[in-house]
Amino acid sequence: MTKYWNEPKECMTKEDKDQLQLERLQETLSRAYHNVPHYRRLFQKQGIDPEDVQSLRDLANLPFTYKTDLRDNYPYDMFAVSLAEVVRIHSSSGTTGKPTVVGYTRRDLNTWSELMARALTSGGATRHDVIQNAYGYGLFTGGLGVHYGGEKIGASIIPISGGNTDRQVMIMKDYGSTILACTPSYALFLAETLEDLGIKPEELKLKFGIFGAEPWSENMRREIETRLKIKALDIYGLSEIIGPGVAVECLEQKGLHVMEDHFIVEVIDPATGEVLPEGESGELVFTSLTKEALPIIRYRTGDISRIIPEPCACGRTLRRIGRIQGRTDDMLIIRGVNVFPSQIEHVLLQMGDVQPHYQLIVDRVGQLDQLEVHVEVSETFLFDEVRALEETASQIRSRIESLLGISVKVRLVEPKTLPRSEGKAKRVIDNRKL
Repeated sequence: MTKYWNEPKECMTKEDKDQLQLERLQETLSRAYHNVPHYRRLFQKQGIDPEDVQSLRDLANLPFTYKTDLRDNYPYDMFAVSLAEVVRIHSSSGTTGKPTVVGYTRRDLNTWSELMARALTSGGATRHDVIQNAYGYGLFTGGLGVHYGGEKIGASIIPISGGNTDRQVMIMKDYGSTILACTPSYALFLAETLEDLGIKPEELKLKFGIFGAEPWSENMRREIETRLKIKALDIYGLSEIIGPGVAVECLEQKGLHVMEDHFIVEVIDPATGEVLPEGESGELVFTSLTKEALPIIRYRTGDISRIIPEPCACGRTLRRIGRIQGRTDDMLIIRGVNVFPSQIEHVLLQMGDVQPHYQLIVDRVGQLDQLEVHVEVSETFLFDEVRALEETASQIRSRIESLLGISVKVRLVEPKTLPRSEGKAKRVIDNRKL
């Protein structure tokens, strides 16, 4: 098994890494200042000259970049190169306004392929593998990121994209897929479909999966690994930074290694913007170091995590971030308490009689917020036994209330009645008029 794709970069010393980051940061700041009007205006407004940055510590003095900045400069005004040099354009769905548009030069695509080759190799992928790529293709960056990373390794890629689950299962079995790439919620949907069809994991050749694009818990990982009999690895990325491959777990499964030769990661207090010490949870902020088309400086991701300072047993010296705990923008504030769907999921997956399919319904009754959790029971649960239903719902309610410190309602529903997703699962329905 290949342990590293690029050992010199994945295992470089801190001194070498710091020097490389500083040199690349200074190049990026110069490129952004001279070629992106938005950054030039922002720096001049705050009296900042790129040449003022003489150490990595100086990064904390620079202004943040927000998603709204990309939308305000829609479509191409954040690009640092002419459109003639852009060979790929991706964008977000634009469901909350103008889409964010991201561009790639040829060199940017080579960088992205390199990062995804590292990510796949982290799980043990080689040129002998067959990768079933069930991430979406198109404007979303997920599918093509995995695709080109797999091709760089020399693996066989099945570009099946999302959806058509029965066909996914047929191809997985007939084509001998060894690696599955998709969202974790869709992996569970595939596991459920396999069980419905009477196909046992032992009949497949799957050995590991690389799952991302939505927050998921450690308990969900165990659920996927148990039901599919695979190793489940977490991957992190977002289009504005480069796409998937910004950070990835190794086989130790103890945090995601950030590709620090291409990105600088910070964790800040989302309320004050102050940089937090390593180990404390806050909002992830990324600065790109090698991107040509869309250099990004101190981008506020909205994702909540922490930097893990301890070294990893895998030998990589790239620092790790913890599993994404949730997002600042899908975080629910209920009666003054911050609630993330992943917290609820953690509780549900500890229960033996329910499925990892749930929805959080938030309403405002009078002046009081009310949280109701809808959970599917397992196939073996005797749904017509009122007492068993009441006991299970009571146990779930008690555990959630103990965790969150607020009262909740729990409603158990029959198997396969909650909506399924072939992409990111829609966990929250917020009916409040906030």
